[in-house]
Amino acid sequence: MNHPFSAYRKLFPILDNAVQLSSCSQSALSLPVRQAIDDYLDAWVRRGADWGYWMEQVDLARAEFARMIHADVDDIAMLGSVSDAASSIASALRFEADRRGIVTTTLDFPSICHVWLAQQPRGAQVRFVQAEAGDTGTTNRIVDTIDAQTALVSVSHACFYDGQIVDIDATGRASRERGAIQFVDAYQSAGSIAIDVREQAVDILASGAQKYLLGIPGIAFLYVRPDLARRLTPTVTGWFGRVNPFEFNPANLDFAAGATRFNTGTPPMMCASVARASMSLLNEIGIPAIEAYLTRLSAVAIEEAARLGLSIASPTAPSAKGANTAIRIPNAAQVEAQMLQAGYVVSARNDVIRVAPHFYNTADDVVGALRELARLTR
Repeated sequence: MNHPFSAYRKLFPILDNAVQLSSCSQSALSLPVRQAIDDYLDAWVRRGADWGYWMEQVDLARAEFARMIHADVDDIAMLGSVSDAASSIASALRFEADRRGIVTTTLDFPSICHVWLAQQPRGAQVRFVQAEAGDTGTTNRIVDTIDAQTALVSVSHACFYDGQIVDIDATGRASRERGAIQFVDAYQSAGSIAIDVREQAVDILASGAQKYLLGIPGIAFLYVRPDLARRLTPTVTGWFGRVNPFEFNPANLDFAAGATRFNTGTPPMMCASVARASMSLLNEIGIPAIEAYLTRLSAVAIEEAARLGLSIASPTAPSAKGANTAIRIPNAAQVEAQMLQAGYVVSARNDVIRVAPHFYNTADDVVGALRELARLTR
């Protein structure tokens, strides 16, 4: 199988010694990311504190994320995690008598579900749509559950467990038709699946950087549709949610006009430097091209896993899943460690091993990992 991005492999030093297939958890370190870290540390050593440089990196990172999802930079806030982003949004919701419902699924990442459950003392009523591993009908069940009492619909664009994709355009349009807001957790899709927030009826979208965005933990990006942002007032806030954070007026609680009102405290400066570099690389290549290639790798993974007799937890149609192909392994954590000893970096979750390539991986990487999995579990 032809590898259209083979020239980029030299940017990922780990590939000289191991096969990293863990982008659903942590992607491989690239030389541009390493350089961004070094540049940040060098500036710290030489200048001690450089707010101008720090804020430039923050703005450049926001701009790269905006470019990736077809938004404006003013529509992007920056927080420490997707849980922080969801909490900031939740704090702005008002659960009135006729709008108390929050719809999510049983396969959404627990951290986000916990944010919604924490709103129950404020009047929220959380409804879980049943989602099964390997399922392709989750989108329809979400749409059917949204009603006139729904305030928020929370969906994972690609599931952390088995990679199944929710059609965020369909769920977004159903949400708008019934007067609800859609929150999209794109942590497992941004950087590997093309997203257009304007075309896909997205109201709010959040993603962290360490997975398919090629970055590190400690940073998340939050998109909020401009007209919606102006209507929401968070109670989880901080000085970077102000119109002018550097006014330093403790008695003036003004909120920025757009998504940046959802900022809280000091941005994660070094993480922003890294994210700027990592997303610049992705935007240079183009997410649609990456998505098309990863769909081909999914087909390779599904075919090889079936040939080896491995139990596939993911949907078996490549178009119905993200890059992650989940294989059922009862002792997954133990096997993950054994795979690492064999030179394959994969990711265990409960009873599955997730084989999650990125554009720098080859079909041989995927096939080799699955054959090693079969050998270890035979």
